[in-house]
This record gives sequence, C-alpha cells and structure tokens, in this order.
Amino acid sequence: MGANAQTTVPTFTTGQVLTADQQNQSARTGVPVFSSTVTRDAGFGGTGEKTLAEGQLCYVEGTGLQTYNGSSWVTWGESPSAGALVLTKSVTIGSAVSSVAVTGAFSATYDNYKIFISGGAASTNNWLGIQMGATTTGYYWGRAGCAFASNTFNGDNGNNTANWTDVSYTGGANGLGLECTLINPYLAKNTGIGWNLIMFATGQAGGFGSGFLNNTTSYTDFTVVVSTGTITGGEIRVYGYALS
Repeated sequence: MGANAQTTVPTFTTGQVLTADQQNQSARTGVPVFSSTVTRDAGFGGTGEKTLAEGQLCYVEGTGLQTYNGSSWVTWGESPSAGALVLTKSVTIGSAVSSVAVTGAFSATYDNYKIFISGGAASTNNWLGIQMGATTTGYYWGRAGCAFASNTFNGDNGNNTANWTDVSYTGGANGLGLECTLINPYLAKNTGIGWNLIMFATGQAGGFGSGFLNNTTSYTDFTVVVSTGTITGGEIRVYGYALS
C-alpha cells in the first residue's frame, strides 16, 4: 500500500476535533487513493464516511483514476502498471538479525510477485529461505546447480520441510542477495515458487530451483529466514506483476 493510500473517506461533523493525522491525510490527497478495489469499496458509506454518489473520484493503485457513474466505477486511461512490475513493499534489513518479517506484501491487486534482496552482508556463509506467513510445514522443493570451479552438478531437495530452504546462499561480508517469483500467494490455492540460485561464494555453484506449499492458505506476509548466523543491512523489495 502506497504512502497516500486510504482505507476510508471520512465525513466530519460540526464541533468534531480533528487529529493531526486526519488533517495531514486531507492535505495530502485531494483525490482519495486506495490500495485495491476492496479497500475502495469499503471506504465509502460506513459510520463517519462519505456516501458514494455519482461523480466521486478516486485513484486505485495499479489500476488508475476512476469515477463513479451512479452504478459502477469507470477507469480512465491505461493502467499505470500495465506491462510492469509494481513495487508493493520495501523493508530495510536490521542489524545482526536471523530472520526478517515482511508484512502486507501480497493482496488481491496482483496474483504473482517477484522478491529481490540486495545489499547488506552476512556474519558467515549461509542459506536464505522463504517462509509464508506462520506456516512451518508443507514446503516441497528441489534445486540443481553446477559448481563454479568445475562441471560438477549437484542438488538438494525438501520434502515437507519448514520453509523453502535453499533460495539463496550468502557470501558472508561480500554478498547478500536473493531473487525469486511467487505464484498465487494471496489466492486460496497452492503457492508456487521459482528462483535463480545466486551463491555469493567462490567454492559454490550457480543454479535454479522451484517448489510449492501444500496448502490453500491466502497469505499477505512472508519471512526471510537464515540457516545459520545473521544478516545485516540491505533491502527486501516485493513487486507485483500487473494483470494487464
């Protein structure tokens, strides 16, 4: 959800004392901004909210400018995210942490997402994994790679593990990164994952992996987990794939 996104369009009453946040929100957004059509629809008509009527303007992130014609919302122009990846969440990694929770990353606005980690460092060479929500069972995955120093092939797998474990491998103080794609994390279906295995260590390998989570839970959050030691600094960025 962007910095200007709202969850309600309030109507103030005579004599009401307004908070600084209410005043700031009104000053920032002449046209109400919503993170999705779900929050847009919930933002009108409730207690203390404006009544939805013909001529109402709003902006839906990833969709664009809309007007209400008295019976439905009409979108004007091309979606600002058409054919693009749209940033949905950015989290700065703290100091010497063994995991990083990323909340509010997934919503009904997008079906599929891309996750990147860049910058920062690790206390030692270690694996980075992905855990969905609070789920610690049902992860199935496999990965394959070729050693940098030879044509030796290797691989690993997970059969009903606590997370997708081998999504990236850090290079200690010299490298910290991750790149993966999530399929259906918010939908009530199996969540799929695919990744390019980036190993920041000369004695390691390059490769790829994929897997799925064996449940039909709808997720909004995920956690980056560290196999051993800690990580410090860097940024986790999540992007939604535009639907058109």
